[in-house]
Amino acid sequence: MGLMTFLRNRAGYILIGAIGFAIVAFLVGDAIQAGKPFWAESQKVVGSIDGEDISIDEFGAKVDQSLAQFKQQYGGSGNAQMQAMAVDNVWQGEIANILLGKEYNRLGLTVSDAELMNLIRGENPSPLIVQYFGNPQTGQVDRAQVDRTFKEGYKDPAMAKQLLAVEAEIEKQALQQKYAKLINNSLYVTTLEANDDHLRRNKLANFKYVLLNYASIPDANVKPTESDYSDYYNENKNRFVNPTETRTFEYVSFSVNPTAADSAAVKTQVEKLAADFRTSTNDSLFAANNSDVKVPYTYITKGKLDPAVDSVVFNLPAGSFYGPTFSGNSYKLVKVINTRFSPDSVKAAHILLNPSKLGGVDKAKKVADSLKTLIQKGASFASLAAQYSEDGSKDKGGDLGTFSRGQMVPEFENAAFDGSVGDLKIVTSQFGVHLIKIEKQVGSSKVAKLAYIEKALASSNKTKDAAYKKASAFLNEAKDGDFAAIAQKHGYTVGVADKITPTQGFAPGLDNPRQLIRDAYNADKGDVLDEVYSMDNGFVVAKVTNILPEGTLSLEQVKKDIEPMVRNAVKAKMLKEKLDKAAQGAGSIEQVAQKVGQPVTPVVNMALANPVILGVSQENKVVGAVFGSAPGKLSKSIDGESGVYVFTVENFSNPGPLANTYKQKEAMMQVASQRSLGSAFQTLKDKSKIKDNRVKFY
Repeated sequence: MGLMTFLRNRAGYILIGAIGFAIVAFLVGDAIQAGKPFWAESQKVVGSIDGEDISIDEFGAKVDQSLAQFKQQYGGSGNAQMQAMAVDNVWQGEIANILLGKEYNRLGLTVSDAELMNLIRGENPSPLIVQYFGNPQTGQVDRAQVDRTFKEGYKDPAMAKQLLAVEAEIEKQALQQKYAKLINNSLYVTTLEANDDHLRRNKLANFKYVLLNYASIPDANVKPTESDYSDYYNENKNRFVNPTETRTFEYVSFSVNPTAADSAAVKTQVEKLAADFRTSTNDSLFAANNSDVKVPYTYITKGKLDPAVDSVVFNLPAGSFYGPTFSGNSYKLVKVINTRFSPDSVKAAHILLNPSKLGGVDKAKKVADSLKTLIQKGASFASLAAQYSEDGSKDKGGDLGTFSRGQMVPEFENAAFDGSVGDLKIVTSQFGVHLIKIEKQVGSSKVAKLAYIEKALASSNKTKDAAYKKASAFLNEAKDGDFAAIAQKHGYTVGVADKITPTQGFAPGLDNPRQLIRDAYNADKGDVLDEVYSMDNGFVVAKVTNILPEGTLSLEQVKKDIEPMVRNAVKAKMLKEKLDKAAQGAGSIEQVAQKVGQPVTPVVNMALANPVILGVSQENKVVGAVFGSAPGKLSKSIDGESGVYVFTVENFSNPGPLANTYKQKEAMMQVASQRSLGSAFQTLKDKSKIKDNRVKFY
């Protein structure tokens, strides 16, 4: 495995990241290649950021790398949502690279060769160097490994490319740190601000209130006018800025879930398979060829299988046959090949030999056997590992630490777990020839070697064809009619996917909607999309019902969304009138409560920094008014989030003077600095012209 494997196993992480860890830059090709019309290249542009075009060729390669890392991190083969995450991750990284890069140049921020060398080999190395070359327990960097990697690595072209990527990422992180420090040095907290924050958090109010809840007036009794809508819209216009264009579509889904006939057919197939499996002479091959789910033909511990199967199989003796049994959505068949007790974990070391450097596997085995003989005669395993091993563990004497089942390739795992402490074993794996030394075995649990078959309950082609015919017939009918009315006529349920963004990888009720979303962005409002879309569990027909453009939305575009708030605003006027009338001539809040038939509710120790009225809601406006009122005075009616209030402040509890102004300022500065880089980056984005064409490609 050597240096190349060592860095290959880790270097993937440097190719992902957004603002916090800038993505490794790829050179963007010329916009127009000789001999090609200009529009041929424009069709390959994923987007432009502040005048710089992003090519799909280079962007796509980064997406593939990002998706591979997500698969490694989260498991699975990668679904539509994971793909969308990878695409967005790379896009945000491109924005960061270009905009921050221009900002660094404008400010004259650079990293000299001496600084870069110090970040790689100096006393205070880059976090990346610590990550790749540091001891997980102590954090100490293996400087010898760093020197060797950066000296020897450039002799190998593939390794050199990896190292250049590491250096580029270290440089970008250093530039980002300089930029962050520059911004943070511009921050300042005044003494007045420190004292205000101290009061906001520590001054306490005790008050009593009467609440007329909006729910006390039925919605049916409230009919907002156009003026009500207009007033609310104008007062809250800043809330209606749409950061990106969205589409809303209705859809009808035609299920392809297995029918009773499908279930019977699968059951018959599984019963025949079980009969053949019982008499099979090559269990591992039979299982591999017939199972929808691949379970390694090796010893496994309890808890790895479906619980309904796991609890039974591990109580069966070797030679037993279990199934077919149905659980989840599949039939299971299991042959218990053998059972025994095995260590829970193993501590081992190894020497890895590369057959290609030694003339083939047979010669590598002979070298391993010679090394084994030397060790048996008293030679140091660690010294021989440092001299002969091709693995990154050679500098630790071949030490691989402690590992449990499932962490090593099967050949290596079987040797380590099946042997005894002190054994020296020679095995061949996909990495080469290993000489393994078993140093310690911990614990003991029952393990089983199983031949495992799982067959999913799937729909037949007949069922799928019937669902597709229904969907096609509905599509043809809906193109020339009322989508919702036609669906209702046939008894179909209409789903709604509201405000879907161009690059979104999911939609409510749909398991694989990317192509549908892409087509929706090539359609107009009111269009029924031309295609019957295939999902994991059915077919879908859809219609675009609304398009909201980027920017400030008009009243008509948000009217439906703001209807509940406008209705509450109308209720607030009605309830304020009722409370104001009750307050006329009232000498106390108790008298107001009596007139409106509501209780007086006390609140103690309310802080302005946490304006939540227990049992009601967060009431910023009401609590703000409380702290601006004089004790003993009946307030005017105030419309809040849950209803209309009147209150009386009983008293305030003022905190003592701020004991340590410097410490308070320092805490506020820390909070501000944590937000500063993100705020600066958002400002750069807001001031830049960014065109996003990703929906054309993903």
